[in-house]
Amino acid sequence: MADFRFCPQCATPLALREEQEDGGPKARLRCPACDFTHWNNPTPVLAAVIECADRDGRILLARNAAWKHRAFALITGFMEAGESTEAGIAREVKEETNLDAEQLNLLGVWDFQRMNQVIIAYHVVARGDIVLSPELAEYKLFAPGDIVCWPQGTGQAMATFLRSRGIEPTFMDMATRLAS
Repeated sequence: MADFRFCPQCATPLALREEQEDGGPKARLRCPACDFTHWNNPTPVLAAVIECADRDGRILLARNAAWKHRAFALITGFMEAGESTEAGIAREVKEETNLDAEQLNLLGVWDFQRMNQVIIAYHVVARGDIVLSPELAEYKLFAPGDIVCWPQGTGQAMATFLRSRGIEPTFMDMATRLAS
């Protein structure tokens, strides 16, 4: 909430004020001039466990170009106004990897409170020539049984996918991983 400082309607500085809401008193950033409320609702994020149909069913994980550590993760992106979750994840897969989504299966929905996001994850069967967007530095293809899951966010989607394949997921120790 700290980075949202001014009212988008009248530009007055927002103030943290407690007011009565349906669920009881709640402190939120509110405009003292026009009564605008910054709800700070979670942002929907789409995530894809990409199974490469033309690469022996290997799973594509990619490293974000902005990350200092060499972690590989699911392809993710924000929904756009007016698009369904299915259209959004197919678009993200195409934009980020150039792969064509052939099959989409909802894995589930998870909260990622640290980032104030709701993750909507799909298993995406895709094929084509892999060409990464500038947002991604590199990719790796993994056999499903070789993947070690991260404990939060999209890691839960990966664990759900692995369980659907009869693979009991293992989880990495994030403190050790980020220190390396």
